[in-house]
Amino acid sequence: MTKTFIAGLACSVALMAGTASAEDCTPSAWGAEDEIGSANLVTPERTREALKLVKQGKSVPLGITIDPATPAYPPRSLSLQIVQPGQQGGKRVFGNGNYNDDIIHTWIGIGSQLDGLGHVGEDGMYYNCNDEKDFADLTGLKKLGTHAVPPLVGRAVILDMAKQAGKPFLEAGEFFGEAEIKAAAEAQGITIGEGDIVLFYTGWTDHKYESDPAAWGGTEPGISNEGARYVASLKPMAVGADTWGVEPIPPKPGDGVFYGHTIFLKQNGVYLLENMNTGPILKDGVNEVMFVLGQPRIRGTVQAMINPVALY
Repeated sequence: MTKTFIAGLACSVALMAGTASAEDCTPSAWGAEDEIGSANLVTPERTREALKLVKQGKSVPLGITIDPATPAYPPRSLSLQIVQPGQQGGKRVFGNGNYNDDIIHTWIGIGSQLDGLGHVGEDGMYYNCNDEKDFADLTGLKKLGTHAVPPLVGRAVILDMAKQAGKPFLEAGEFFGEAEIKAAAEAQGITIGEGDIVLFYTGWTDHKYESDPAAWGGTEPGISNEGARYVASLKPMAVGADTWGVEPIPPKPGDGVFYGHTIFLKQNGVYLLENMNTGPILKDGVNEVMFVLGQPRIRGTVQAMINPVALY
């Protein structure tokens, strides 16, 4: 699938989604001034319960390694330069010492990432009745920035949707909804609780990221709009997948393109976690872990490049 096609899909979101306005907006259950949504579900009690899942003492990174060649949603890109400031011609800046520094020019939404509540809205309206005209400035979000999100700590469950489908990985455009999610949870003996982080394993990254990066970054399997509404009703802290967009591309017939983002972020204040590398944990026979994320605190950002840690 070409970048042009993906861009065309993105442009169709407004055509396929419903309409919204300030008049029919429902304030958040956490109050009309709330900016952190489901991060309110982080509590000392849930953190202590998550700690009980650390039995082997293992820690596994959930982020993938990225570089300038990593496929990204267009027109996103990344450029990295290593420099030695003031050291041209063999100069030394402190005695005989020398050092390297790095400069990065990048869109933040590349690789493993946290989608903040200021990322996706509908008809100009975002989470908790925030109008884009009031908070989305060129120099940074005045509200809903990811810098304000507290550390996301809690119990994470990994639902193996590929195994549920009886295959090593789901194909591009293959989708799952409420029935498939319930079946996978039952088969794995998992109960999804309020405040959990729900991670879907599709096998997409394990089987496509290196072997066919163009296909990996242009298409994907994922959760349908109906599935998104079901999971959101369970009141999770965050929802993620081992794919770059969580939802299927091409989408399920009749679904809005990336409208699951609207369901989770705008309508429910639930964070999205993209490109979560859960394969190694499942291979270790584990599907329930303690999840810890402390994102970069750059004021006013829409997204964050992340590397959460799974402990078990």
